[in-house]
Amino acid sequence: MKIAVPDMISPSYFPALAAVELGFFQREGLDVTHELRAPANRTYEDMRDGHVDFVAAEAHAALAAFPEWRGVKLLCAQGQGMYWFLVMRSDLAAARGDLSVVRGRRIGAAPWVEMGLRRMLASVGIDPVRDAVNIAPIPGTLGLKVNIGVTAAEALADGRIDGFWANGMGAEVAVRRGVGTVVIDARRNAPPGCFNYTAATVATTDRLIAEAPAAAAGCIRAIMAAQAALRADIRLAGQVGRKLFPSPAAELIEELIRRDLPFYDPALSPAFVADMNQFARDVGILAGDVPYEAVVATQFSDLWAA
Repeated sequence: MKIAVPDMISPSYFPALAAVELGFFQREGLDVTHELRAPANRTYEDMRDGHVDFVAAEAHAALAAFPEWRGVKLLCAQGQGMYWFLVMRSDLAAARGDLSVVRGRRIGAAPWVEMGLRRMLASVGIDPVRDAVNIAPIPGTLGLKVNIGVTAAEALADGRIDGFWANGMGAEVAVRRGVGTVVIDARRNAPPGCFNYTAATVATTDRLIAEAPAAAAGCIRAIMAAQAALRADIRLAGQVGRKLFPSPAAELIEELIRRDLPFYDPALSPAFVADMNQFARDVGILAGDVPYEAVVATQFSDLWAA
């Protein structure tokens, strides 16, 4: 079986990677490998088309391949809350939380990821068209095997963009190189109402749930076991990172996962789904008021509700 992620050199989907690398899927009797398939819409499309069995990615991007949540279910969360960072060129001297710095700037953001930034800007009255905010994919980041966050940091250093909206690894690399300043950490200082726009989740198809419910349940248990193991011994993050990532990402991942541990809760609450669906309607990727039970595989909720 395969679990796909849209960005591998990143803390965003690390519980899924750790579940594979630390043997937690194997303990559930599942032979699972991870694959990088970018961007997120491609990840879900490949699951829809039967090329992968699970997707560990941003929840709302499931709508790229499964309109109105038909045919897909979220199994659990890898972490709570929208998890991207707005990083701007350090020479702009942007103040923490000051979104006005994006006016007249070029912001790199992946497809579907950019929706969170656009909606967040709208929430504070910034219109990308009126305020000349050019939000677009970074050239070269739409390939199947591209790690978008670290590529964004490189583009910022090269002056190809003025800022980016991407994962914590890209943010940390840019800050440590002295080329970027974190303006927004979506989990910690985004404007009110933005936290539940999306989250890093694990999803599968209705088809797999019907045909192999034990595999779906085993996937949830494997993710939860990885979260628990990382909470108990953060050094495991470094062990996995050194196996999967090049430098300097391998040296940074342990600290990045340490920062994410407070958000390692596998639950998918009705409040989260309601907020995410409202966000999806606001950005035009969802039409209906889809009920919680049509989004979440509630038959397995006792696994993470205990």
